[in-house]
Amino acid sequence: MDKKQILIKASWISIAGNSILSLSKIIAGVLSGSLAVLSDGIDSATDVVISLVMIFTARIMNKPPNAKYVYGYEKAEGIATKMLSLIIFFAGAQMLVSSVQSIFDYSSKALPGKLAIGVTGISIIGKILLSVYQYRQGKRINSQMLIANAVNMRNDVLISVGVLVGLVFTFILNMPILDSITGMVISIFIIWSSVKIFMDSNVELLDGVKDETVYNQIFEAVDMVPGAHNPHRARIRTIGNVYMIALDIEVDGNITLNEAHIIAHEVEERIIQRVENIYDIVVHVEPLGKEHPEEKFGIDRKSVKVKVFN
Repeated sequence: MDKKQILIKASWISIAGNSILSLSKIIAGVLSGSLAVLSDGIDSATDVVISLVMIFTARIMNKPPNAKYVYGYEKAEGIATKMLSLIIFFAGAQMLVSSVQSIFDYSSKALPGKLAIGVTGISIIGKILLSVYQYRQGKRINSQMLIANAVNMRNDVLISVGVLVGLVFTFILNMPILDSITGMVISIFIIWSSVKIFMDSNVELLDGVKDETVYNQIFEAVDMVPGAHNPHRARIRTIGNVYMIALDIEVDGNITLNEAHIIAHEVEERIIQRVENIYDIVVHVEPLGKEHPEEKFGIDRKSVKVKVFN
């Protein structure tokens, strides 16, 4: 089963599970009069939308490269992740407004029904199972979307636990306003999660890398190749969670073109051995000792702390 099929299968399982949980919590929230449970149900509804977007994105990502998009459509995942963060933010903002309005509503409030507690408890178990499944599948195919969705569902578990605790204290202390306060805290947590997902997706879209130590691994790989010197102007960007690597090296200017090519190829092989998930590598060869003007792009050993290979 390829990446697209796993992504689509995991998304449909997420849709089925979250649809049941969302509908159950929304109905329980309305019948029991619990704003916190209703907010939790709306949050689960956003997970359904997220999974639908993931299915659509998986179909785009599977398109082959063409003259217009020579690197393919893998970055559609990063764009979709940013869209998902906006959906989550909007849902959290809506819940925050409703919760604040409820807190300052001085009319008499009824205690939520016990149905809310039972549904919330079941929801916690269901969300744990969905989160673990999504995370394992995301790691299996190295999918940013699936992993982000798994983290979002893990947050949902914490949210539901908070709802459950809030409901218990609401009953114990006989204070219905605690339900509204719980809803407000949950909405703030959802907004914070959406901002974090939004910022994480910027790395790929701005052609950056999350783990800067990968540069160390590249320089160390060059050190392992006899005849390869002074790796510099290294540039790394991610395309769908795989690396596109370009760098310059220096070799003896008196060797043949064929020998220089062999050294460059060996550098590529060493990098592949040390760095996982590589899309492509471009190694540019220059004469040893050549003076380099200040480059606008790329970094060298001076820019990162490097453990030199011995």
